[in-house]
Amino acid sequence: MRKIDKKVKKVFQIEIVEKLSNIVEISAENGQEALLKAQDMYRNENIILYPDDCIDTKFNILKND
Repeated sequence: MRKIDKKVKKVFQIEIVEKLSNIVEISAENGQEALLKAQDMYRNENIILYPDDCIDTKFNILKND
């Protein structure tokens, strides 16, 4: 009798994380005001980060079944 060697494939969850970065100039009276303005502009899509702004990509194994 021959032994059959079957490889069992598993399912893996891979997380892909991209880090985007861009420096914008904001006119404000202080740093806190500048930060709040930048956050508001970002949320309203006045500041948009593009693929060219990618500075890092990581691949993480989350889970395997």
